[in-house]
Amino acid sequence: MPPARFNTVVIAFGGNTGNVRQNITTAAAMLENYGKVEKISPFFITEPEGFKGQADFINGALLLKTKLGARVLLKELKNIEAQTGRLPTFPNGPREIDLDIIFFNNEIIEEPGLVIPHPRAKDRDFVLMPLSFIAPNYKHPVTGETVSQMLRNVIESKQAV
Repeated sequence: MPPARFNTVVIAFGGNTGNVRQNITTAAAMLENYGKVEKISPFFITEPEGFKGQADFINGALLLKTKLGARVLLKELKNIEAQTGRLPTFPNGPREIDLDIIFFNNEIIEEPGLVIPHPRAKDRDFVLMPLSFIAPNYKHPVTGETVSQMLRNVIESKQAV
């Protein structure tokens, strides 16, 4: 039987409640139980999207090599969120930590509760800016654009408004 191959996963993280930096550091350390965190972006402070009546977010991204499949990894990310203090809230509401799978290898996955690549990542500068530090040439498996190209498009569209 051939050895299981490692999956390359891009995970975006963020939060705006509690000790977000500590939550992110703890989550990254916990991810080492499932593979190797190869790169972590700088942290960025960003304005909230959607619900504006809340604190700014701290956002970033990391690159993980893991043997876990996408569905199992998603389950573990939700467990890590819970263990680092994430409480239920409403969409786009405040949160202690949020961990999202943005890319999983170059796969396109559309299942109930799991869509990869993340459907809104290509339009979010708070996702693309950190990604540009750790994987600027990573290609979106649907559009074929690199992270750098997507970020440039988002910046240009904001300037045109």
